Amino acid sequence: MKKNSIFFVLFFILSSNAFANIDINFENWKKNFKIKAIKNKISEETLDKTISKVRYLPKVIEYDRFQPEFYEDTKTYIEKRTSKKKLNKGISIYQQKNKLIDLVEREFNIEKELLLALMGIETNYGTYVGKMDILSSLATLSFDKRRSEFFTNELLTLLRLVDTNQIDYTTLYGSWAGAFGFFQFMPSTIKNHAIDFNGDNHIDLKDNEDAFASAANYLNNIGWKKNSPCFVKINLQNDIPKKYLNTSAKKLKNKRKLKYFKKYIRNSEQISNFNESLNVAIITPDKDIVKDAETLNPSYIVFDNYEVILKWNRSLRFALAVCTLKDKIKNEL
Repeated sequence: MKKNSIFFVLFFILSSNAFANIDINFENWKKNFKIKAIKNKISEETLDKTISKVRYLPKVIEYDRFQPEFYEDTKTYIEKRTSKKKLNKGISIYQQKNKLIDLVEREFNIEKELLLALMGIETNYGTYVGKMDILSSLATLSFDKRRSEFFTNELLTLLRLVDTNQIDYTTLYGSWAGAFGFFQFMPSTIKNHAIDFNGDNHIDLKDNEDAFASAANYLNNIGWKKNSPCFVKINLQNDIPKKYLNTSAKKLKNKRKLKYFKKYIRNSEQISNFNESLNVAIITPDKDIVKDAETLNPSYIVFDNYEVILKWNRSLRFALAVCTLKDKIKNEL
């Protein structure tokens, strides 16, 4: 019992010292960051009401480091995110907001069902936008060494938006990584693509008008083509060269014209209605992340619009889920 008691006392002392050191280092980081921010033309007034009040959030570092050992397979992943319940809720949102959503579709030439699918998968139609203090989250990740440069730039970008009164800093609660609003925009995405659609001189991505229009503007800017294909599920021949199989969302490689791949596809009738001169890639999303996954199954032909969704979120399965839910919603509208 004595040994155990001594161990716990030592553990408590060491842990307390570690947290105390982090707090001291974080306060020093805040002082240095303020100097950097002022050099980047952010006002002291904005820094006093934002950075002066941010806290180090250990949970954010836990989330950033968490790498699950097991991922559900693609079929399960998609089914969970495109369920009948999710579909019905999307239809209900459209019925409530159809005038706004139709206006946004006409103005930005982005399908309403795509906007609804993205909102549904990102935040369950605005019901799960996150509760983390975004300024503290970004400050914590900027202070941390792993991706400090990226998150420092995101934090500076957000502070500029606050400084110019485009964003109300008191509304900034969202994901642990700093994403905000119904469509989960990072600060750089807000700066480059978000718009004040309702003309109230603020960008509020928890407001349907600004949120839907900003998402449509973003999709338009990154190259989405209305009424063009996203993906087709295929069955591959065993003799397909492995170099054509993309397992990473970072950059799709070895793209070819659709007609080139026909000889490697068992169910080639699935692609018979598509233009054979289109450049496409093949993805096998389970191979690198699901234990004992088959090399060739599941597999998909993906088109340019699929890669646009990858610009939104670098996840092979996220893009498949978005396009699947989009098609399901379209079939119901």
